[in-house]
Amino acid sequence: MALHPQAQSVLEAMAALGEPPVHEDTPTEARARREARIRPPTEEIHERRDVDAGGVPARLYRPSDDTGLGLLVFFHGGGWVLGSLDGHDNVCRAVANRSGAAVLSVGYRLAPEHPFPAALDDAVTATRWAYTHAEALGADPGRLAIGGDSAGANLAAVVAQLAVAPLRFQLLVYPVTDARCCAPSHDEHAEGYLLTAKAMNWFVDQYLSGGPGAPDDPRVSPLLADPAVIAATPPAWVATAEYDPLRDDGTFYADRLREAGVEVTLVHYDHMMHGFVSMADLVDEGQVALSAAGEALAAALA
Repeated sequence: MALHPQAQSVLEAMAALGEPPVHEDTPTEARARREARIRPPTEEIHERRDVDAGGVPARLYRPSDDTGLGLLVFFHGGGWVLGSLDGHDNVCRAVANRSGAAVLSVGYRLAPEHPFPAALDDAVTATRWAYTHAEALGADPGRLAIGGDSAGANLAAVVAQLAVAPLRFQLLVYPVTDARCCAPSHDEHAEGYLLTAKAMNWFVDQYLSGGPGAPDDPRVSPLLADPAVIAATPPAWVATAEYDPLRDDGTFYADRLREAGVEVTLVHYDHMMHGFVSMADLVDEGQVALSAAGEALAAALA
């Protein structure tokens, strides 16, 4: 199947900018380029405010004044190197509105300045804080979920495995689950579709530049966790894209969850590339995926 014309238009617009590939850039320059491309939010939200999640910067999105809302702790993508609260503002607004749940977006520390396990430590801290402070956020601590996209989904899956708080659900959008980058889709879609195999390897190198982690560490590659650990994680919704080096990461992880007896829904988006959900104002299928994610979250936290 061919890449969707809307996604192709995004690729062509990116190419017209003439920017170097991310793996040939410095982290500082790559961040500046990405932040400069952030567009104003197109989705209204009842409330948005910044909070301190136990020392970790975070942003709370509430779709209504209701109390006892479900709460999603969300980690943005960007290869553990890029991304920000602002960059995923529209995604968090949309998920909150479509699910009726509050969303706590976490601004974890980025590599290589803060290599593994800094981002994971922040993810754990923010999740524990969200659980213990849920009522103050207008949420129900018994209706807690975790999620993210790409590297953020990696953090979400690992936090779910660490069982740092009672979780009802995990929402994983094209997750990184195997940092060895050895699945067939890494070769099949190595270049030409926004995220490349070279970029993915660069991201992993930056993330693990501090020394204490390795690609085969389950805290880095949740696909490699012990079956008993995976079996203890909450029900999951996993989204994958056809033209994505990480396609098999999501598919294989969904398989492992299912084999371990975890309820899982795997949704595959044909004609799409990595990052399409964050481009929902440009790619219609991104809106479809956001609605599906919101519906799944609402059902899980009902």
